[in-house]
Amino acid sequence: MTGLLTGRTALVTGSSRGIGRAIAQRLAAEGAVVAVTARNYEPSPSTRAGQAEVLPGTIGETIALIEAAGGQAFGLAADLEDPEQRAGLIDRVVERTGRLDILVNNAGYADYSMVEDMPLETFDRTVEHYIRTPFVLTQKAIPHMRRLGAGWIVNIGSVTGLAPVRPYREYNKTSGDVIYASMKAALHRFTQGVAAELLKDNIAVNAVGPSTAVRTPGAASLIPDTFPTEPVEYLAETVLAMCHRPAAERTGLVAFSLHYPWSQGLTVHSLDGREVLPPLEPPATANPNILPAGL
Repeated sequence: MTGLLTGRTALVTGSSRGIGRAIAQRLAAEGAVVAVTARNYEPSPSTRAGQAEVLPGTIGETIALIEAAGGQAFGLAADLEDPEQRAGLIDRVVERTGRLDILVNNAGYADYSMVEDMPLETFDRTVEHYIRTPFVLTQKAIPHMRRLGAGWIVNIGSVTGLAPVRPYREYNKTSGDVIYASMKAALHRFTQGVAAELLKDNIAVNAVGPSTAVRTPGAASLIPDTFPTEPVEYLAETVLAMCHRPAAERTGLVAFSLHYPWSQGLTVHSLDGREVLPPLEPPATANPNILPAGL
């Protein structure tokens, strides 16, 4: 652990489990005080395909993992589909710590369906999570980061946001991920555009997504058994790499979690920062549209 983020405050949305939890742990291991957020303090049902499912993971569990490793974190429950709670989240973090240096827009919603069969409610919720919420939180964060003279915004993207390989794989024909993927593609473009707008303010805006997929509690049922997956540590390390350099040096990237560390010679650590993990080459089956150093 280098204390790279000592003195900084980070907000990681959707950090009660999965990718968000891993990112929160990694940033805290480098000294950031992390605001851990989810809809509720206790597990709450997530509705998909008309079925309610309670997924494992709580705000308190993430905080406990961070504190056990020597880090600092606090919890804030916020339903990001509620306009008032969403609009007030950034101010709640600043009221608690006096600052906001890092925003990671990770929270999401995925309910795959073929376009012909998708309910409009599912379409609207997907747009809400991946376009409206990052827009609102980014907009609210900018004045606080500008006041500090620097800031880092990381949006969690997806390889599905890239054009599918042709001839089309069976997954693209049958997975029902088109709307989810379309919103991730829009999030990539949002990232690149806002990066240009905020360069003058030394606020870096980047996107990071898995090179393949990460089998988290929320995503496991959507990932076929044959689909390649990867350890979450490589994604968390790539996010960390986007959270400390001046904007003039690193902004506007859409980077992928196996390709970026491999191409840049980035050392990948365990989530507590105490162990070095082996370099992991991107698989040959990865989408060939990925640029190793980022789009």
